Amino acid sequence: MRATIHLAQQPEADELLGRSPLAALVGMLLDQQIPMEWAFTGPYTVAQRLETDDLDAAEIAAYDPDAFTELLREKPAIHRYPASMAKRVQELCRFLVDEYDGDASAVWADAKSGAELLARLKALPGFGEQKAQIFLALLGKQYGVRPDGWREAAGSYGEEGSYRSAADITGPESLARVRAYKQEKKAAAKAAKAAETARNLKAAKTAGTAKSTRTTKSPKTP
Repeated sequence: MRATIHLAQQPEADELLGRSPLAALVGMLLDQQIPMEWAFTGPYTVAQRLETDDLDAAEIAAYDPDAFTELLREKPAIHRYPASMAKRVQELCRFLVDEYDGDASAVWADAKSGAELLARLKALPGFGEQKAQIFLALLGKQYGVRPDGWREAAGSYGEEGSYRSAADITGPESLARVRAYKQEKKAAAKAAKAAETARNLKAAKTAGTAKSTRTTKSPKTP
């Protein structure tokens, strides 16, 4: 597995992502609630702190949990929530050891279809539907892993020419476009939530007024 990657926007970190299947998986796992560059620089930082040139699933899986947490917490921290992410990274590595003999690339190496690969990714600890689809799109668009139906299985993230996720980042310009898309989507979701809240308040107010009117009516005189 060799690819030219620009997710971390840092040469050494991107070089590791381009040659290490486990680094790519860990970077994707870390990619939540922090900037993408921070997330995808994480695997390189972990490797440096482990004093190795690559990540090893068996080594990480067997690492003392408290010590591994401290390794991720050391400044600069690997993530905004280093303790939680340390646990998730170790869970991912244990799963890879148990199911794939520690070989991250085995997750996709012999997948016969996009649907099969998506199911395998969704089975990984920390990978829900969206994260699995984004990583599937990343594999197809930038790593050359393209089983039949991979674009369809990746959903909108697999669309050619899209700028929706990490799968579409090939440099600073595309990073800016993906970030703009995410901001627009977040703003739209916020506006929709505000509109829904306003509708609910209006409905509650209307219902309350109607109830008040019924209870204040004088009873009819017999």
